[in-house]
Amino acid sequence: MKTNQLMALAGALLIAACGPVEKEADVLQKINQEVLANSKAYSTLKESTETIGHRLTGSENGQKAEEYAYNLLKSYGFEDVQYQEFEVEAWSRDTLRTAFKAEGDADFVQVPSVSLAHSPVSADVTGEVYDVGNGLSEDFAKHKDQVKGKVALVYIGLLDAPEGTKNLHRSEKTALAIEAGATGIIFINQVANGVLLTGTASVTGSLIDIPAVCISKEDGLALREKLKTQKVETRIQMANFSKMIKARNVIATLKGSTLPEEKIIVGGHLDSWDLATGALDNGVGSFAILDMARTFKALNIQPKRSLQFVMFMGEEQGLLGSKYMIEELKKNNTLDQVKYIMNIDMTGNPIGFDAFGRDSALPFFTQSGEKIRAIDSVFTNKVGNKAGLHSDHEPFMLEGIPVIGLVGNLDRAGYGCYHSNCDSFDLINEQHMQNTVRFSSMMLYMLANAESLPATTLSSEETEQFLTDQGLKESLILGGSWKW
Repeated sequence: MKTNQLMALAGALLIAACGPVEKEADVLQKINQEVLANSKAYSTLKESTETIGHRLTGSENGQKAEEYAYNLLKSYGFEDVQYQEFEVEAWSRDTLRTAFKAEGDADFVQVPSVSLAHSPVSADVTGEVYDVGNGLSEDFAKHKDQVKGKVALVYIGLLDAPEGTKNLHRSEKTALAIEAGATGIIFINQVANGVLLTGTASVTGSLIDIPAVCISKEDGLALREKLKTQKVETRIQMANFSKMIKARNVIATLKGSTLPEEKIIVGGHLDSWDLATGALDNGVGSFAILDMARTFKALNIQPKRSLQFVMFMGEEQGLLGSKYMIEELKKNNTLDQVKYIMNIDMTGNPIGFDAFGRDSALPFFTQSGEKIRAIDSVFTNKVGNKAGLHSDHEPFMLEGIPVIGLVGNLDRAGYGCYHSNCDSFDLINEQHMQNTVRFSSMMLYMLANAESLPATTLSSEETEQFLTDQGLKESLILGGSWKW
């Protein structure tokens, strides 16, 4: 028998044994139909908010959330589901009293406030309030002599800033306040109607030296006006908990068919703060990922590369779970197997995907996005290309691993409840969650099945230059994460 006949026969036998190879377009259509018909993202998020509540790392609720995700993945047919346990020092709030007294007032007047992690376990600070504007590097540099020994007042966002001004994370503003010698820091929330915001004020995930609190926009702007004409003192009294806790990332693995040692991680943080149920931050992302995992199993999709669906814990308290995963991958000499990470954090209803500063990936995401748009024009294929920090992709990006993000299109009104006591399930749009699952699953399938990946892991020197070019060096230095 001739060689070409033998090859044809071998190919026919392979198809007979494995079944016909499905066309990409057919798989994308099946994903779309499956999610529209059977998505569980919205219903499981609703159930968890009703039966568990918040998902604070290290708390009883956090443990329940870990078990909920583990059991859900098992019920979807995943045999390889694992807990990745880690032990860290974690913070939680106890009591807080924030009060002010202007010149001439007889007594301090208390205002509603929320403590920020990782404020001291105990603090009782009385001092003059000093307005440091937006709390940027240039603001503290301008007022460094005046703020020393005082309590810094800063706006959490940007107020009356020149166009193009880059804001800093609250933890970075706190680091600047500590460096300037402030004895405390008070953040003015940027959301109206008395909403209070929490979150970490520590760039390292360890306890900070000064109390950090948030007051409402209304109280903060009134205080700022008063400071224009008179001195104001504040007294901040707080107690918090800081102790060693155990938490668990939850990992489900779908082994690749032909390149099983090459892994794409699909991650989002399961944990939340304790002021509400964390439906938007990050229930909307983590429960979409759980449903992406369900979708791949329901359709028996096995792409070339392995997929790992990861529920990270401890993100809110300093990217604890994702940092631990990186260290474990290094310890096991398997970090090089991770070829890409898709991170979904408080975003969704994507109208495109973000190449995160990797120019080489733009053609792939543009072309793949057109295939999604052909199925549903709601997806407009808006391609982004800007890297950012402060979520679970960051430890991977610092190792040079490429990132794919979502160009989200959630209802903007919900973002006012970020880290706040109004982050509840009534913010969630079921159709938006479905869109997150179906469009992200389609892109994930095409990425995992690509002949060659659109971006590759950078060397240490290349990563240093990449982060510098993306304008992230200052923030990483302030956060103690700059390795170079």
